[in-house]
Amino acid sequence: MERLLLNILLLVLLTYLIGLSFCQHPGLSSNGDKTPYKKPNFIVILADDVGWGDLGVNWGLRRDTPNLDKMAMEGMRFVDFHSAASTCSPSRASLLTGRLGLRNGVTHNFAVTSMGGLPLNETTLADVLKKAGYLTAVIGFDYYFGIPYSHDMGCTDTPGYNLPLCPACPPHSALSSHQKDCYPEIALPLFENLQIIQQPVNLTSLAAMYTEKAIQFIHYASQSNRPFFLYLALSHMHVPLTVTQPLRKLPYQDPYGANLREMDTMVGKIKDKVDGTAKENTLLWFTGDNGPWSEKCEYAGSVGPYTGMWQKERDGSSAKQTTWEGGHRVPTVAYWVGRIPANVTSPVLLSTLDIFPTLVSLANASLPPRRRFDGIDVSGVLFGQSSKGHKTLFHPNSGAAGKYGEIQALRLDQYKAFYLTGGAKACDGSIGQEENHQPPLIFNLQRDMQEQRPLNVKSAEYRAVLPIISKAFGGILEDIATDNVSMADYSHDPAGTPCCNPQHALCRCQLAYLNTSFEKYR
Repeated sequence: MERLLLNILLLVLLTYLIGLSFCQHPGLSSNGDKTPYKKPNFIVILADDVGWGDLGVNWGLRRDTPNLDKMAMEGMRFVDFHSAASTCSPSRASLLTGRLGLRNGVTHNFAVTSMGGLPLNETTLADVLKKAGYLTAVIGFDYYFGIPYSHDMGCTDTPGYNLPLCPACPPHSALSSHQKDCYPEIALPLFENLQIIQQPVNLTSLAAMYTEKAIQFIHYASQSNRPFFLYLALSHMHVPLTVTQPLRKLPYQDPYGANLREMDTMVGKIKDKVDGTAKENTLLWFTGDNGPWSEKCEYAGSVGPYTGMWQKERDGSSAKQTTWEGGHRVPTVAYWVGRIPANVTSPVLLSTLDIFPTLVSLANASLPPRRRFDGIDVSGVLFGQSSKGHKTLFHPNSGAAGKYGEIQALRLDQYKAFYLTGGAKACDGSIGQEENHQPPLIFNLQRDMQEQRPLNVKSAEYRAVLPIISKAFGGILEDIATDNVSMADYSHDPAGTPCCNPQHALCRCQLAYLNTSFEKYR
């Protein structure tokens, strides 16, 4: 059991969120007097594998996100917002540290048997906010209440829709022969803090439980008159797709659309709770961890117009795991009544890396010393006071061709340069051939958002921008090489697999659902 607890503590990307902090820590007002600064509340909702084109307000081909569309009308929508990586673990680690994977050590996904996680010498956003007097909680993908890894990394009794189709967990101890590329035998666990309360988890009720826990926490924190930070990491829209309503009762057979509507309903309920409690002092920020997983075909989302046609014409995916726009350009909406102007569409180039420094600044706290950050404070953009974002963004390999974590593409204003492409599987099973590009492919996204036709290397435009791109590329590599970087432990040990009942081949068990009283954490 000690090994199990150690594994969970190391595996989750939010090690520093264990426990809740209740101390008062008032700051100074902006004019430097002794008036206590009222720290705002923060809710960050991170969707999994959601496509830029999945939001109706972004693309208009779907009508499955009325709540998010309404939130965009009442807040600010970002159309050039990017995840820090194109797959789960490195993207989330970067959000929580404000640092690229080459700095924080998390360059690719962890596994069920992983013995490590986010390095303990990295400082998370929750760590900083707790020291600033915040209540903190995580509900979803990583810790506090949720599953410790993606919900396709263990069998369940409700396997849902996926490619390949996956059987349910065997009802008894005897192991069954699961097909290739499907779930491992050990059942998917659901944790309440460090205790497994369901194994396998019932995926059809998971969304309702996440919503209930989030609302409970918001209510408790609002009653306590203390600022809070809630990180809600959703399983939606990652496969397997599960629906609470039988598809035959839906107007059409669309598991992805049904899950999108369920996710949107969750966001709507959380926003309603905020509006009914502390909307004038709460920032609600919705975004995604990466683009859609295109190899899952009809069970994947939409990249909108960001199709990465250059790659698609050569086979392979241009979405999740890749550095094409469809892999990292994610739908993003921010909402804060009275602070963020309503019905604004921002074209500013931003990233999930910016969430860390922005919330730290708004909390009147300080960035951790002796390390460099890739994110910037964008509070001025949120409040409509600035249009200054990033001039450059750097996109690491997230499971396609090449070395994990290495910078393979970069954005410079409207230009996008690629040094290596290929290596990700498309819906048709094709995998684009790995290609190194020296000099790099360069696209002008203003004219070619589909990334279809790179600039001619002999053109004046290419010759003008190449030196600037080369300088930026060399600069980030030198900056990382001289920074205080971490190394994640990617070792594996089957004995570390979360299991509530080692006597059962599937670790099958179920405890009574806990109705958490946050008061007990005083």
